[in-house]
Amino acid sequence: MEYIKRAMESAVLKASEHYPVVMVCGQRQTGKSTMLRHLAGPDRVYVSFDKLETRRLAENDPELFFETYGHTLLIDEVQRVPSIFLAIKDIVDNATYNGENPNGMFWLTGSQKFVMMKNITESLAGRVALFTLLPLSQREIDGLQSVPFSPDLEALRTREHEKKTLAEVYQRIFQGGLPKLVSDKGLDRELYYSSYMDTYIERDVSALEQVGKLDAFRTLVTYLAANTAQELNYASISRDIGVSAPTVKQWITILERSGIIYTLRPYFTNLSKRLVKTPKCYFIDTGLAAYLTKWPTYETLMDGNASGAFFETFVVGEILKSYLNAGKEPDLYYYRDIDRKEVDLLMTGPNRIYPIEIKKAKSPSALDRNFPVLNKLGLPVMPGLILCMADELFPLNRETWLCPITLI
Repeated sequence: MEYIKRAMESAVLKASEHYPVVMVCGQRQTGKSTMLRHLAGPDRVYVSFDKLETRRLAENDPELFFETYGHTLLIDEVQRVPSIFLAIKDIVDNATYNGENPNGMFWLTGSQKFVMMKNITESLAGRVALFTLLPLSQREIDGLQSVPFSPDLEALRTREHEKKTLAEVYQRIFQGGLPKLVSDKGLDRELYYSSYMDTYIERDVSALEQVGKLDAFRTLVTYLAANTAQELNYASISRDIGVSAPTVKQWITILERSGIIYTLRPYFTNLSKRLVKTPKCYFIDTGLAAYLTKWPTYETLMDGNASGAFFETFVVGEILKSYLNAGKEPDLYYYRDIDRKEVDLLMTGPNRIYPIEIKKAKSPSALDRNFPVLNKLGLPVMPGLILCMADELFPLNRETWLCPITLI
């Protein structure tokens, strides 16, 4: 299978020069170990804790494990041996104490961030650079340079992009960004996603004490796929899938930490009592969401009643990837008040707000009239963007510009 260059590569290599441990998390099959093995030099040994004998050695005799494999390691699925984090800490600290340079010693991958974070916080605080690898971005698939998306007009004017038709965009939405599906054109999509879900539920989720009802958990995943780009109404979800609202919240946290969903927080301040404070939920991989919601082709999805929600999900996901691939977290929010005035996205800069609307059309006929409501938040509101299928960056007026989604 052909390797697709990942935008995160340079950030990982740079972090490895300054941190003893580099950890790459993310949902299954996003290419974490593939990327790190591609970057690893001849002196870095690859070890997978998916192998039972290797896992047992690390659990029962960590000292012998490191004597066997050395200290310049790439450990895959590291969360399967939680005790290894403390052993890594001791090795790093001893190297530092003896005047050695420990930076870049350990590269780790894991698909269960909800399991690992406690161990990382307790054992490796200050010693680890943490990255989250999402499915392939469109810029990675197209071989274009990727930097964090900026809504600043000057930055947008210099950003390269490839024009795409609406059909081409929905083909990408329907396909998703998991590397194996992108690279292997002959792969059976239905079988792949079916196996993917079985593996995720049976290996990752079933190991958690918080999830006892696996069928109900799977129903929640499908429910969120069908309601992507919508606000999370925990009471409604609780009624529909038959578990308590606290359990729904707990399971949604698990889905977010395992990279299946992204929750977009509402923007509000202590002074803005009239603003909605419920997060919105977006499915990270639109291909998986389309599979779970039984869309048979990209054409039916493009013309169906969920086309707008999937388009918005795709755009939010691309912005998110552009930041996480650089090792950064985006200041990304949405706005909605009790008068039902809503702005799809807000990006914040130094003492300023950038409003963004997402529309499927190529030439949206109506200007967005909700941008001015942001003036009451007390920060300068910069020219807003309508991310859409436009061919080029173009002003509708001084306050609003059409922006091709390919500029993300």
